[in-house]
Amino acid sequence: MILRYLLLLLTLNTGQLHADEPPTYDRINLTVSAAEEVDNDTLSATLFVQHEGSDPAELGARVNRTMRQAVETAKQQPGIKVQTLDYQTSPVYRSNTLSGWRVRQSLRLEGRDAAAISELMGKLQPSLGIGGISYGISPQRREQIEERLIRQALQRFRTRAELISQEMGHNRYRLVQMNISQDGGAPRPYPMQAMALRAETAPTLEAGSQRLEVQINGTIELRPK
Repeated sequence: MILRYLLLLLTLNTGQLHADEPPTYDRINLTVSAAEEVDNDTLSATLFVQHEGSDPAELGARVNRTMRQAVETAKQQPGIKVQTLDYQTSPVYRSNTLSGWRVRQSLRLEGRDAAAISELMGKLQPSLGIGGISYGISPQRREQIEERLIRQALQRFRTRAELISQEMGHNRYRLVQMNISQDGGAPRPYPMQAMALRAETAPTLEAGSQRLEVQINGTIELRPK
């Protein structure tokens, strides 16, 4: 008896909730986008120093000394962001037997002057090797471009929504929901294995470009005539 009463009460409440919901009309999903090919303006290079041997303390001292000198040299170059990265001490096994230790630390250089970074990389030789190089878009420039793309995409959304409303015989619509997403902008890596460069062989780099895109997905509801 109690169970029947609870089921009846639940049914009445559910019906009341549905009754309170505003009526909906024809709803249409729209997807528009705006994109632009953007020149990369920021170069990022990762260099490293690594030593192997039997005494981890001695190896650490050598790595620290080399990295300290590299940082001092890098900071003399204006306009380049210098950041030390992961410091690792790991065992080295050969034939399942501990044969020594490996100590490694990385240095990250980032800036908009590719020529200056390339020259600096040459100066840091022969102490450091190259772990990786990539190009990207600076955060300030990315934000400016994405704002412009968002405005373009919104205008295209409004134009398309108005066109659909008119073609469906309605003179107005309302926006139900909208999602805005950005795509693109992943760093462009230069495929290369970790290597050491001679001072006179600093790499020749070409920034290239990448595609930034803003996509808008939304739902409109055609209002009664």
